[in-house]
Amino acid sequence: MEGLMLARVLRDLRGHLPLRTLGWVFPDETTAALLLELPGQGRTNLVLSYRPPQPVVFLSRERLRGDPRSPFQRFLANRVRGDLLAAEQLKLDRVIALHFSGETGFVDQPPTRLLFEVTGRNANLLVLDAGEGFGGRIVMAAREITNSRNRFRTIRTGGPYTPPPPYEKLDPRSLSPEQARELAALPIGRWRERLDGLGPLLSAELARRADLSPDQPPGDRWPEALKAAQSVVEDPTVSEGVMEGGAREAARSEKAANLRKALREPLEKRVTLLRNQLADVTRAEAGLSDAAQDREEADLLMAYAHTVQPGAASVLLSAFDGSGERPVALEPNLSAVQNAEKRYTRARRREDVYLRLAEREGPLRAELAEAEARVRDLDLAPLEQLSELAAQVQSEKPEKSPYGTRFTSPSGLEVLVGRNNKENATLTHRVGRSMDFWFHAQGYPGSHVLVRSGPRELDLPDILFAARLAAANSKARGSSNVPVDYTRIKHVWKPRGAPAGQVHYTDQKTVFVDGTLPD
Repeated sequence: MEGLMLARVLRDLRGHLPLRTLGWVFPDETTAALLLELPGQGRTNLVLSYRPPQPVVFLSRERLRGDPRSPFQRFLANRVRGDLLAAEQLKLDRVIALHFSGETGFVDQPPTRLLFEVTGRNANLLVLDAGEGFGGRIVMAAREITNSRNRFRTIRTGGPYTPPPPYEKLDPRSLSPEQARELAALPIGRWRERLDGLGPLLSAELARRADLSPDQPPGDRWPEALKAAQSVVEDPTVSEGVMEGGAREAARSEKAANLRKALREPLEKRVTLLRNQLADVTRAEAGLSDAAQDREEADLLMAYAHTVQPGAASVLLSAFDGSGERPVALEPNLSAVQNAEKRYTRARRREDVYLRLAEREGPLRAELAEAEARVRDLDLAPLEQLSELAAQVQSEKPEKSPYGTRFTSPSGLEVLVGRNNKENATLTHRVGRSMDFWFHAQGYPGSHVLVRSGPRELDLPDILFAARLAAANSKARGSSNVPVDYTRIKHVWKPRGAPAGQVHYTDQKTVFVDGTLPD
């Protein structure tokens, strides 16, 4: 049942409030009917059917019978009593609240609220304490929702009730011509993404009344679409043609909306990642000026090394271009030549990082343009194109391993890289076999790298491949000439009481590689 349909039922009810209630009956185990006495119209039942996935609320003059079938229904019959004072809806969402006055008698019953979540598979009927709005303490629930069933939202007797999260949509009851004109480029079957209270069926009905197909934007015919929306607000009933033939289009629209939502998040994450990687290129380019300054100061220190006093914290040296003296900061515990070599190393590292990243700038920009185009196309893509895009995104996902990131060495061996301390410990102490090879950057915190080699020896390309993975996934990432130790797993052990990921090892060999990912 959709939001505008609920609003119509409450609109018919509000004109008679407050109403005298004559008690509850229960036609089945998930239906409760409240007998009301409408002035001048006789007795009418307000029927609340809370069976998932198709809960409904409606008024019926049919004579209904039935005793309580469950503890909740018995509680409802005994505790939710008195005049029906108010009926309200949370915006045009599928949540309504009925306010009861309570009654005095042999056992007084306090005022209560009956809250109905008419939300498909999550349908629920709740008794809340008296109060305003849609918050409060749950006195009893027809369906208890625990963390094991829904980790985002729980419904427990005695606990607080949290309404559905807020959202921003246009109210079709007050839709203005200006707002309708803004929607003119959107296919009318997707107006429900912007208009409150519309679901798949009313969306299909809106398209029928506007004489448009669901995937057709109104364009210049937006005034007719506005009139159709106003007529749906006034009479939110669905024609037989929509129920029979339009239901299929409504289901297609629902599936397309779900696909758009599922696709948008990973695509937007990819766009953010690519923009951050391009920002790395920009920062590396800015670092070239720092590298140039380091080289200039290093050249001055090498030229005037004989004039620099040992232990000095700074020195003034004459610039080669005759522009005057240049102040140069020093590390007092290093000689002038050592300070110069440190600057050369730092400049070389910055230049290497820029060259490595600059090679990727073109492909990154092309990939970013493609990802941004995908995000833009989501809004207008039909269901078939969305399905193809979903399959493409799924195929582009990297293969995941339950233990570390998986690579394949040049000779075809499986290589696993730990992504955190827990995974490092798992790879080293549980996954790895005694004769597998283990790699780690020497003297730097970083990932454990496991090569599933068994008893065979590693070829040099495999050693260099795994060593670069270890260097690139350590604090030495981006550096050159990084020492990486490797040994058999049987020579690696965890000291008693050491935290996860911390190990000692023996019988290691060392190779020196760049701290960049291998091709």
